[in-house]
Amino acid sequence: MHFRKLMVIFGIGILALILEFGFHLNLWAQILISIVGITLAVSMTIEMIKTLRSGKYGVDLLAIMAILSTLAVGQYWASLIILLMLVGGDTLEDYAANKAGSELKALLEHAPEKAHIIQADGSIKDTTLEEVQIGDQLIVKPGEQVPVDGVVTKGSGTFDESSLTGESKPVEKQIKSELMSGSINGNSAIEYKATKLASDSQYQKIIRLVRESQNQPAHFVRLADRYAVPFTIIALIISGIAWIVSGDPNRFAQVLVVASPCPLILAAPIALVSGMSRTSRNGIIVKSGTSIEKMALLKKIFFDKTGTITTGELSLSKVSPAPGFTKEQLLQYAASVEQQSNHVLAVSLLHDYQGQLLPLKNLEEKTAQGVQAQIQGKIVKAGKMDFVNPGHDVQSSDPTIFVSIDGQYAGKITLVDQIRPEAQQTISNLRKLNIQHLEMLTGDNQTTAQKISQHAGLSEYHANLLPEDKIKALKTTPKAQRPMGMVGDGVNDAPALAIADVGIAMGAKGSTAASESADVVILKDDLSRLVRAIIISRETMSIAKQAVLIGIFICTALMLIAAFGIIPTIIGALLQEVIDTVSILWSLKARHGKTHFENQASTHAKVA
Repeated sequence: MHFRKLMVIFGIGILALILEFGFHLNLWAQILISIVGITLAVSMTIEMIKTLRSGKYGVDLLAIMAILSTLAVGQYWASLIILLMLVGGDTLEDYAANKAGSELKALLEHAPEKAHIIQADGSIKDTTLEEVQIGDQLIVKPGEQVPVDGVVTKGSGTFDESSLTGESKPVEKQIKSELMSGSINGNSAIEYKATKLASDSQYQKIIRLVRESQNQPAHFVRLADRYAVPFTIIALIISGIAWIVSGDPNRFAQVLVVASPCPLILAAPIALVSGMSRTSRNGIIVKSGTSIEKMALLKKIFFDKTGTITTGELSLSKVSPAPGFTKEQLLQYAASVEQQSNHVLAVSLLHDYQGQLLPLKNLEEKTAQGVQAQIQGKIVKAGKMDFVNPGHDVQSSDPTIFVSIDGQYAGKITLVDQIRPEAQQTISNLRKLNIQHLEMLTGDNQTTAQKISQHAGLSEYHANLLPEDKIKALKTTPKAQRPMGMVGDGVNDAPALAIADVGIAMGAKGSTAASESADVVILKDDLSRLVRAIIISRETMSIAKQAVLIGIFICTALMLIAAFGIIPTIIGALLQEVIDTVSILWSLKARHGKTHFENQASTHAKVA
């Protein structure tokens, strides 16, 4: 739209040139340009009235006055240049925003469209994503995108997940490995089983988040408009004094021409879109410019425990056999009796157990209690102590499987939620970024919470919390520690993420509810991406402010020079186009920033 308008004004300008310099019809050239200028000024005035409450009247008013003042003093060629500058600036903004958002748009444009289903007779049928059901056997050919989430059942190879997680290196996949929709297969055909519908798969979830982020307004744009109010007053004072002192109305027009506020209109939104594009390349979806601004100013961060500070996956910690039993015997019987159970403790035990499983007979599962079966002629029970061996008292603060064999207590197997390998370094890096208030919130018991927080380097924690307790902790955060963020991944974290100034979801394995409630979604299962998000936000805001202030300072300097009549109106209009270009190019620096994340070191601490 802006490009077409620019072409129309450019065409009228050529026609006016021909009329004046080809046929010496100066009056007709002036009338033609004046009609276009007045039409655009009226259009901008109507728009200014409509948006009066947003504070944008300041920037629009300067542009309107620049057009009308140059026409009033007969400087219609300067007026034409201003028209070209304003519409050209809008066109340049469209181009820059399109350039800055190219990574986000690439996600939308390259979504998988079809799937290859392996039918019962072994033949392959091509179908739409909507027809794929959970449990369907699919094949991904070399170079193709994975259509829906699933688990590899046959074959192995490498997959490019860079558009999803920001991880540039190909990821190795083998049998039982999880595949994310949207990742690109390497050189080998892979067969896998669909575990999610297309609408619930990772790629579609990312697309929904991207579309949501594109529809969010950028708060800093309004902040830029507030810069424009004092800037407008200063421009009117300088131009008014220049007119009064010189007695020449041309001075008023000369000052206003160089005071055109395009840097204020263009710089901030382009920088924010550039920053959002950069976070996307790093496996982070930021839904709005407001989130970038708040994240750059974070003073306190709350962390959920399970799935955030820890991996959310239990692993074998300690095997404690009772007298008369060996560790190997206890593990084999426990794993064997649990082999058909879907309980999280059973699944975790079987994942870590590498030995041989014994055959079962007469398997029974007692809901929320445990399982029992006959193994090698013995009755084996595994589960809670009250079920396994009532009356026997054995304390354990960690998740534990108790085992009995033929009614005799055989021992216990303890599992623990492993702390993320990157958690401690992430907490350390956050402190180097001068975010000193870091706190863990968990529903787990006091002993476990204390142990996990100490390992992660967190000095503050709260245990035994319900979801409503987490919300209370966020709401009572002192004003001096705001804006504050909340990092979580589960359904129970969704309310807290929505309440926080910046809700940050671990979206790779986290719940859809958490991702939808959050302002920021980390797509890769990597807590250290939180540090990247904050660094990028700080650099983006720094560049946005720099671009706005550069435009303001240059305009102010030119206004003071123009007040002495040194800059003709036509030259002033051309100089303003240079200012616009400088501001936009400076804003585009936010696409790449100044920090490289290949080696995350302590140097990140000093980002402005």
